[in-house]
This record gives sequence, structure tokens and C-alpha cells, in this order.
Amino acid sequence: MFNLMRKLTIAAFACAALVQTAPASADLSDILKAGKVKIAVPENFPPFGSIGADGEYEGYDVDVAKLVAKDLGVELELVPVTSKQRIPFLETDRVDLVISVMGANPGRAKSIWFSSAYAPFFSGAFAKKDMVVNSVADLAGKKVGLTGGTLEDLELTKVAPKGTEIIRFGDNASTIAAYASGQTDVIVTGNTLAADFAKKNPDFGIETKFIIKESPCFIGVKKGNFDLLQWVNVFILHKTLGGELEGLSQKWLGQKLPPLPTM
Repeated sequence: MFNLMRKLTIAAFACAALVQTAPASADLSDILKAGKVKIAVPENFPPFGSIGADGEYEGYDVDVAKLVAKDLGVELELVPVTSKQRIPFLETDRVDLVISVMGANPGRAKSIWFSSAYAPFFSGAFAKKDMVVNSVADLAGKKVGLTGGTLEDLELTKVAPKGTEIIRFGDNASTIAAYASGQTDVIVTGNTLAADFAKKNPDFGIETKFIIKESPCFIGVKKGNFDLLQWVNVFILHKTLGGELEGLSQKWLGQKLPPLPTM
């Protein structure tokens, strides 16, 4: 009898320990009960997030946050953040989600969880629609403008074929101005800069020719909030299949939504 009681006591303690160490799973229900979701968005990173002409925040990430709140059926509280504030705000419960141009990497994954990717962010080659450039090999014989010392400069220098004339400029504004004036045939830059140029110069008909290096955006979720992470992944799948993310990519980035990685 003593041995039986001892075994039962040990089993009871073990069960209690499991309950205490199990991650919280009421995260999604808490948001639904509160009737509000707090989402971090970029403070000043157009076209993903910035203050518009009407004084309200706008951008790709802002629109995704609005869709999240709509599908949850709750009020949305936008929390503008800088890059350094994204993870700390999530860890200290100042926000429920981070939708702020955030890439996933092993270092950040030590602190928070990441959803599947919801937006493209990459360095690529851009040119007019009638410019035949389908791969890096097609740059031979063309004048390619880029900003010196950038990631794009380093990556293209490694792979540019013989005959490519790489023209380096001191800053992004100069790179764009040179392309606009016809000094270069192709620009190699980040997709956000290209999107901004396309928005301001619709007559150019600039488009993505090929991608050099990808760093897509992921939604940040606090560790332990498993239900919320699962919901966010279903949300991203639903908006991808339904075409909403395609619409946002066309609206804010001026390009088709490319295939994005899933977690």
C-alpha cells in the first residue's frame, strides 16, 4: 500500500509539473475576448508603413494589419515601431503581433516565433517591360546602375557576366536619377526603392526582371502563443489563395506576388 501511494504521489507531482511548464494556449482567445488586437507596423518605411498625406498610417504592412483585425472581428490598434523596437515590444506584451518588414533568422528565432512569409522583400534587377533581361546572363552588354558598397553591389559583382558595364553611384537617389535620365539600362536595387520609383514614374513601366537575393517578410508572434501562430498561418494561406496579398503587392510594390516560403 505504501509503495502504491508513493507511486501515485510521484505521478501527481509529475502531472502538476507538466501543467506548469506547458505553454499558454489562451493567446488567441484573449484577443477575441478583449475585442482588440495590437499590431506593430513600420514607423517610417514606405511603402510598407509610413504616415500618408491624410496624417494616417498607410502601406503594405498597415493593410495586412487591417485585414488581420477584420478577420478576427476585433478592433485594431496600430503601434508604429522602429526596427529595434519590434522584438522588445512583442516580448513585453505591448503588441500582440509584429507586421513590420521583419525577416526571419536563427538569431531572432531564439526570442520570438515567426509565421509563414506574407510579403516579398528582395534585391533584384529592374527595367522597362521591353528590356529583354530574364537572368543575370542577359546583363552582358548592358549598362547596370547600382549604389556602390551595397548588398546589391557585392552580390552582382560576384555573378555579373563579362561585358556587363556596372556603373556605381554614391547613393540611392543618384542611382535612380541616372536610370530616369537614361544613363543606365537596368537598375539593381531593393524592391521597395524600385516600387517607389514605379509609383512616381508610371510611364516608365518598370518591372522586376530577376531576383538577386531574397529576404521575405514574416509576422512575429510571441513565444508560447501557439493558437495565435496557427491562426496567423491560416490567415496568410487564405489571403494568398484569395488574391488579397497579390492585390497588396500590386498596389504597394508594383509587382506580382512571388512564391513565398512557409513555416
